[in-house]
Amino acid sequence: MSPVATVLQATRPAFLVLGPVCVWLGLATALHAQAAVSVPLFVLILLGAVAAHVSVNALNEYHDFKSGLDLATEKTAFSGGSGALPANPEMAGAVLVTGLVALAVTAAVGVYLVSVRAPQLLPLGAAGLVLVVTYTQWLNREPLLCLLAPGLGFGVLMVVGTHVALTGSYPPLVWLLSLVPFFLANNLLLLNQYPDISADAAVGRRHFPIVFGIGVSNTVYALFAAAAYLTIVSLVLTRQVPALASLALLPALLSLYALGGMLRHGAGIAAAPQYMAANVAASVLTPLLLGIGLVFG
Repeated sequence: MSPVATVLQATRPAFLVLGPVCVWLGLATALHAQAAVSVPLFVLILLGAVAAHVSVNALNEYHDFKSGLDLATEKTAFSGGSGALPANPEMAGAVLVTGLVALAVTAAVGVYLVSVRAPQLLPLGAAGLVLVVTYTQWLNREPLLCLLAPGLGFGVLMVVGTHVALTGSYPPLVWLLSLVPFFLANNLLLLNQYPDISADAAVGRRHFPIVFGIGVSNTVYALFAAAAYLTIVSLVLTRQVPALASLALLPALLSLYALGGMLRHGAGIAAAPQYMAANVAASVLTPLLLGIGLVFG
């Protein structure tokens, strides 16, 4: 594998779609509010979001390789790392540099947006940088924070941050809408941790399934999925969003299907990857369809 291909694989490109989808939802809330949206500004926001996700993925790959975790996990399409560094250990430094450069790009975009466009973005931007820097080395040892970190990053910070950067305002509706990807992004990582429970525990991680077990984790998954889709139902029924936003309820079937697989297979769910795929699809399609409903409803 070429050096470029190794670094690209370590950034987990197949998973980078979630950031743009959450930025899309933030854009949709701005358009729904009839804000005048700057296309160059939106492209800059999108760049910052993708860079943040690349940084998290690359730094996570680097630290997991250095800790020996990558050598102990069983690789799947959704868990166990990309396998790029175990196959090409000489590229560890390049992956670390990639993560740091992506972090610098994220910070630069954030500084520009705060200084030129929306000073009120500062708390969200600072929180985002803290999440990126602390995720692998610290948050993975705090089960509740690790559980909620993906939702905070992709749901609250990206959706609300995009809206604020585009409009300069913090309306209540955008916070409520951000709860949808908040709950689903939490579920995305929660299920992806199941196949790696033993290996993660061996290197000192203490994420939610390790500390509280599969049964409690299944219950949390069900509650989070219900909360995400009930949020959509309540916003449609109270006419805070157009009826077309009900399209975003369709992926609830995928979450329900994934939950069935979790109940059936538990920590062995990697043997039935269709359930993990359904979970990924639900986390991406729901905010995508929600944004479509807001813009065209």
